[in-house]
Amino acid sequence: MTTTRDAAAPPVAHREPATRTHHGDTVTDDYAWLAARDRPETRAYLEAENAHTEAATAHLAPLAETLFQEIKDRTRETDLSVPTRIGAWWYYSRTEEGRQYGIHCRRVVRAGEADPPATDGGPLDGEEVLLDGNALAAGHEFFALGTYDVSPDGRRLAYSTDHVGNERFTLRVKDLDTGEMLPDEIPDAAYGSAWSADGGTLFYLTVDAQWRPYRVWRHEIGTTQDRDVLVHEESDERFWAGVSLTRSHEYVLIDLHSKLTSEVLAVPAHAPAAPPVVVAPRRHGVEYTVEHHGDRFLLLHNDGAEDFALAATPAAAPGPWTTLLPHTPGVRLEAVDAFHDHLVVSLRAEGLTGLRVLPAGADDGWDITFPEPLYSVHLSGNPEYRTDSVRLSYASLTTPQSVYDYRLADRELVLRKRTPVLGDFDPAAYTQHREWAVADDGTRVPISLVCRRDTPRDGSAPAVLYGYGSYEASMDPWFSIPRLSLLDRGVVWAVAHVRGGGEMGRHWYTEGKLLAKKNTFTDFVACARHLTSSGWTSAARLVARGGSAGGLLMGAVANLAPAEFAGILAQVPFVDPLTSMLDPTLPLTVTEWEEWGNPLDDPEVYAYMRSYSPYENVAAQRYPAILAMSGLNDTRVLYTEPTKWIARLRATAPGGDYLLKTEMGAGHGGPSGRYDAWREEAFMSAWTLSRLGLA
Repeated sequence: MTTTRDAAAPPVAHREPATRTHHGDTVTDDYAWLAARDRPETRAYLEAENAHTEAATAHLAPLAETLFQEIKDRTRETDLSVPTRIGAWWYYSRTEEGRQYGIHCRRVVRAGEADPPATDGGPLDGEEVLLDGNALAAGHEFFALGTYDVSPDGRRLAYSTDHVGNERFTLRVKDLDTGEMLPDEIPDAAYGSAWSADGGTLFYLTVDAQWRPYRVWRHEIGTTQDRDVLVHEESDERFWAGVSLTRSHEYVLIDLHSKLTSEVLAVPAHAPAAPPVVVAPRRHGVEYTVEHHGDRFLLLHNDGAEDFALAATPAAAPGPWTTLLPHTPGVRLEAVDAFHDHLVVSLRAEGLTGLRVLPAGADDGWDITFPEPLYSVHLSGNPEYRTDSVRLSYASLTTPQSVYDYRLADRELVLRKRTPVLGDFDPAAYTQHREWAVADDGTRVPISLVCRRDTPRDGSAPAVLYGYGSYEASMDPWFSIPRLSLLDRGVVWAVAHVRGGGEMGRHWYTEGKLLAKKNTFTDFVACARHLTSSGWTSAARLVARGGSAGGLLMGAVANLAPAEFAGILAQVPFVDPLTSMLDPTLPLTVTEWEEWGNPLDDPEVYAYMRSYSPYENVAAQRYPAILAMSGLNDTRVLYTEPTKWIARLRATAPGGDYLLKTEMGAGHGGPSGRYDAWREEAFMSAWTLSRLGLA
């Protein structure tokens, strides 16, 4: 049988190393030449790596094909989302068997039709196709939809497309009355847009040389781009801009934020040419978001409130804040959604998400309750301001994604759809658990697990431990059809809720960033050791997995505790953070200094990052098998990071199984088509099973 040790790795062409000196420290980078993306030698090297990986994993191809078919067979390929009412229309998207991308549609609301129309997965009678992703993707290796924004009157659609994977979009406008494309076309737009109340004006964003959204423009429909008006330009390179229309259709909000500070500007949606008004001037370290509700703006903020509080200020003349929901330590308020007669606050407490309803004018609200001990819930698809129900999305590690309408009058949850899992899937065959590891400093770190009920607890079961741990992003329990293929082969799937994420409140995030970043890594190792010491698995049968900033986590634990893992799967891994954070010309670097620190100016930050950077700290030790996945067009984590990392591992710690697979026509999110994404997941799962002894 062919193994990764039998296939020779591609040679690294000899190039002059690059050296850099910062704060008295001189570093030699033997692989800096790989950053020359357009040089033929670089592309040849990446293609040679891909050929090496293909040869080294050829024996896994039948298993990968089996896993792909299992994903496909469990998925209802022709399906329809729950229709969402906006004005006189039901809006929805659907998929068709054999086609890669979604189809976006609408259908007129019929007389007496209060509930969303039911369907068996096929198109609704009388539907109007607004946008067909398959048609837009024709002839392109990659396709992604950025903006999809219907005007308030339902007459126009603004949408943007990316055919490369670099997240630069071309923005277009479609006349939904005639079906014709309007001549309005704006290249190099960023995510996000907002319509004026009458649908005659469109606000959009463009990026700077570092691909930071920093300019907000006003475009009159039917005019050329050279007549567009610059509404705001953000000169502080730590900040980036966003734009949105409030649910009430009364204001266009321009959101300016860094990792630590916020400022929101408001433009009346009925007077789009009016100058923006500052809702609250930026103050360093104060974050807030804004919702419009009646005659007031609602502000969710952290001013003297680590886990955030809810306040209000007059919309006509923003000024002092009046507290509506005071700060409660340990209850992290994450968002507020305003409707005419009520508010819904999204929160988390004790590691679980929740929703609290606050009726307008009432002093007390209530929390919506759910039956499972582990789950995740959030609002989903609520565009209507005047409504007597709210839609939410619910899932757990054993319950497929479920869409509910929550009727406010009787406090009843009405299930509209549960994602079907075809075949012999029985949720009762699986069980989920919450465990707690103890970190080096005594902190208790939660772990969520799912496995088959018949999984042994004697250390013999194989396991996957997933982690992220950055940006206050919480890895709340989620359901996965591809994961079933692992569970049914006896694998335990676990999620380590390490510091740097937001699962346990704001402090959980701050204790895993900047000069406390190493807590993220030691927390993950503590979780791995807990799984082995408590009988869930053994180090010889445990694979670690993470992507992007979670890929940094993978590289760090590979250096820190290589003996704890049989394999490490790192997707688009941020494994050369020091090099990236030293270069302010790269995308995201300046805006990320408040997350990681500024090693360019601060010697303490430089030394700290130098001490944990995976690329900088590859050592002559035995590593577990490593598979790194990358995208050539990735602008968030450049392809050079995993490429250089694998090259240094081979040179410094020879004899290991180190593989690199680069998608040559994709970006940070990998392949764009659903079948292509399933094949990539099947490939990674096959490699994982091989490291677990199940191939």
